[in-house]
Amino acid sequence: MHYATVKGILSAKNGMNLYRGCQHGCIYCDSRSTCYHMEHDFEDVEVKRNAIPLLEDALRRKRKPCMIGMGSMTDPYLPLEEELCHTRQALELIEKYGFGATLITKSARVLRDLELLKRINEQTKCVVQMTLTTYDEALCRKLEPAVSTTRERFEALKRLRDAGVPTVVWLCPILPFLNDTEENINGLLDYCVEAKVKSIICFGMGMTLREGNREYFYQQLDRRFPGLKEKYIRRYGNAYMIDSPNSQELMKLFHRRCAEAGILHDNDRIFAYLDEFNVKEQAQLSLFN
Repeated sequence: MHYATVKGILSAKNGMNLYRGCQHGCIYCDSRSTCYHMEHDFEDVEVKRNAIPLLEDALRRKRKPCMIGMGSMTDPYLPLEEELCHTRQALELIEKYGFGATLITKSARVLRDLELLKRINEQTKCVVQMTLTTYDEALCRKLEPAVSTTRERFEALKRLRDAGVPTVVWLCPILPFLNDTEENINGLLDYCVEAKVKSIICFGMGMTLREGNREYFYQQLDRRFPGLKEKYIRRYGNAYMIDSPNSQELMKLFHRRCAEAGILHDNDRIFAYLDEFNVKEQAQLSLFN
């Protein structure tokens, strides 16, 4: 871990990453790609030391409240968050200034802030987005070695459901010859149905590989799944989009199961929902009481 001073914290679309780099060790992570120009080791997480005062200044200056997003590049609930609490401080500011929040995570550590997330959702809107990739726990530990297991994330989704905090699942990536099976997709969708997630984002049954993350991914395949790298190279070469050979069948299964369960699975509609800011009627009335 190291510290850096930054000039700004919110993007043009009101997203932010309080950390840069990751400790989770997922073998497929796109954030390792060289196009993001990370000038330090990926595991040597950069902490933006002035992120919280920058965020408060930005929220004060905004004419209208909106949704604030976290976690597009780095999970907001890394292990070091337990000590630093930057994500919690950011959420406290979001609550204080009447903004909404949505965050993407793979960590059950999100439950540490459950009451805060619940309060934000009662005042305006809060959505937790959780990535699920692999139903099999042993395989999950190989693909995502230092993050909450899928079962732990499922339990977190249920806790969020019980607290009234809406959830969205990212069903990705689906790695050819590893988790691209009907058993895996059905298992993950069973979790989503039981947890009553609002919607599921899925861009297809596959993954992406480009310079930086491709090399790391292949290193990990050699280490954990000997011989599989060669199979990838023969089939995909240096392609960016890596579709599963089972993609069409699995996407039909995905759409059918979501429709049967009443789970929103149209990506455009889901992103529109995530961007939409609203203040709860009861919270509005309380301002005048």
